[in-house]
Amino acid sequence: MMQIVCPHCDAVNRVPRERLGQGGKCGACHKKLFEGHPLALNDAARFDKHATKSDIPMLVDFWAAWCGPCRTMAPIFEQAAAQLEPNVRLVKVDSDASPELASRFAIRSIPSLLLVHHGREIARTAGAMPLPQLIAWTQQHLASV
Repeated sequence: MMQIVCPHCDAVNRVPRERLGQGGKCGACHKKLFEGHPLALNDAARFDKHATKSDIPMLVDFWAAWCGPCRTMAPIFEQAAAQLEPNVRLVKVDSDASPELASRFAIRSIPSLLLVHHGREIARTAGAMPLPQLIAWTQQHLASV
């Protein structure tokens, strides 16, 4: 069994590993656990719950609205969510709206991408990249999870 935090109500759900690819619905709010879109997590408490309670890794995009490369990266990150879920939860954190999280992870440039599993950073890269490179980078680092 795997624990998956609902992107809508933050309830922790137990999902059999072999049924993870089938998606599933939250036992509390009955909405889909995976929708193929990045989840905005600017609240530190919500971020921590998803990072520590979920058994799937999170790919986190630290971005800002004023950042040109971040705007370039946004549609690529959206496409990556459709390809990487349900094996990875893609999360967007607005570094201006959540300076606490940006500070905690020592974000010095944006966009910065972090792969986090059970609250621990696994890998990090900075700058925009094309979709195939993003998918390859993520899968390369997932092999160590």
